[in-house]
Formats: sequence, C-alpha cells, structure tokens
Amino acid sequence: MYSLDILEKLLNIPSPTGMADDALDFCEEEFKKLGIKTRRTHKRSLIATIEGKDKEDVITFTGHVDTLGLMVKNIREDGRIIFHKIGGYPINTVENEYVKIHSDKKVYDGTVRLNDSSVHVHPKNVESGERTYDTMSIVLDEEVSSKEEVEKLGIQIGDFISLNTRTVFTEAGFIKSRHLDDKAGVASIFGLAEYLKDKTPKRTVHFLISNYEEVGHGATVLPEGTKDLISVDMSAPDTGQSSKEEIVTICALDSSGPYDLVLRKELEKLARENDVEYAIDIYPFYGSDASAALRAGFDIRAGLIGPGVSHSHTLERTHKRGIENTIKLMKAFVER
Repeated sequence: MYSLDILEKLLNIPSPTGMADDALDFCEEEFKKLGIKTRRTHKRSLIATIEGKDKEDVITFTGHVDTLGLMVKNIREDGRIIFHKIGGYPINTVENEYVKIHSDKKVYDGTVRLNDSSVHVHPKNVESGERTYDTMSIVLDEEVSSKEEVEKLGIQIGDFISLNTRTVFTEAGFIKSRHLDDKAGVASIFGLAEYLKDKTPKRTVHFLISNYEEVGHGATVLPEGTKDLISVDMSAPDTGQSSKEEIVTICALDSSGPYDLVLRKELEKLARENDVEYAIDIYPFYGSDASAALRAGFDIRAGLIGPGVSHSHTLERTHKRGIENTIKLMKAFVER
C-alpha cells in the first residue's frame, strides 16, 4: 500500500518542530514523482497543487510533518545534557528513550535518564521519584565526563534532539511508533494524491504540508482561494471517546471551539454514502492546523478528520484501516 510505504519512510526521518526540512524535502520529491507541482512558503512549508476544473473554488488538505522532540538547554559540568521539550507532552514519556543530538558537526547518540537511575543504588528514586527537568538529563554515548569535552564534540545550546520512533508494522495491520501524529495523516494525504495524480477534479485541490503545527502556528499561510480547509490529523481513541484506531474520526470540537457545522454534516453524509467506517468525537485538549488558520483570520470553512492514533504524544498506535478510511473520506469529499 503506497501510503504505508510513505508512512514508514517518513517515520524514519527525524523532524522535531523547527528541524523538519528533511521531511519536507522528502514530501516534495514524492509529490514530484507523482507529477504534482509544488512550491514553498517563506516559512518553508510545502504546497502541492492539482488544478481542477474550477480554479476559484479551492479545497486545501493540510497535515504536518513536524513532531515532538527536545533541545539542548545546557551542558552540565559532568558532561550530561540538560534538555527542554519541544511540543506538549508529559516529560516522563521520554524516560529511558534513545535519542539523537543533531549538532552542526555530527549526529550523536544518547539516552534520556533519571539523574539517579540505578535501582541497585537509588531504588526509591527509580520507583517513585519525581520526573522533571531537574531530575532527568541525557547521557551521551561518548567517552565524556566534563562540559568541556562535550563542547569539543560540537554540541551546543540550541541543538535539536530527536526521539527514537521504535516503529513496528505488525501482521495484524497495526502500526506502532512515535510521531504517528501526524505522519499517519500525511501518509493519508499522499494516498489521496496518488489517486488524483492523473485526474482533473471538479475543484482545485491543494495539499499543505506544514512544519510548525506542534507549537501552534503551522497553517498560518494558506493557498490562495482556499474555501474549505480540512486538517488531516490524528484522532484520539481512549476511555470515553468514540474514536477507534481502525476508523476515521470527524472532529466536532477541540480546544479552539466547534468546527464548521455545515462542512461536518457534509463529511458525515459522504461517509455514510460511501461505506466509510467513521465516528464523531470531540477533543477539548486538542488543537490543529485548521485551528491555527482560523486564529490567523482566514475566511474559510474548517474541518478536522483523521485516523485513530491511540496513546497520543507517547508511543502511539494506529491501524492501516484507519488510514484507508481517512483516504476514502477525502476521495468522497473531492468527488462529491
């Protein structure tokens, strides 16, 4: 499946927010392989375009390749790295994670550890100690024991740190990985792009791949003429939610407020008519690129759909059927 191949490749490209250019370059090359023209915004987000019969009535689908990550905040006198997180997530979710420090000279390996992390020495701390910036740090996989030795490697404050994704595709169709938010959504967009590559849709279709969504200002520049903006991002299955990993969710409301009701009802009707497995859900603690575009003042109808991604902002999981159903709903919307 083309979209799953794209997903696997994207997950293997480090792209914490602010350092997503390699992932954007990959997406640009893939669109070009499909024969779809592209351009970049000044902020380096990517826009790919399939011209439709109506060039004034424009649909834009947006997804983001930037992910959660870390940054070097300081270097301790003993050579450990003090870090700060990029994006919103509980700091304990990166404990014991393998990381890469991206310096100008070289990419170095390391591990996020509790400062006192041996159960044979500090058992109480390992079991119940507080997880904070003050109690955790990164141990470099280099023979260093001082700040000066680390600095000689070329590591400095402001260097980006990417997290090991731990990507696994299972025989049962599940995909387990960090950063399925939102690389599963971008993979869904490529599934639609592949389907449309040799077609002339009724409306012009843009694909906006953004690079600052995780910090709230991804889709602040939209392709000219955009009337409908649909953010293709993760939905969040959990206790009390209707979302599931195997289906597409149509979001009714998130932290920015309700999404456009008329657009949402159109999506629901299309899902029913095209045998798309779907659910309606709300996410009071969620924001999307569509939210950012609305805050930026664009006169658009905004919607949010996406495959179910459980355990959000930790070690996430989705199912290939969730991606397939997302693609089916996008196809139906373009062809309605």
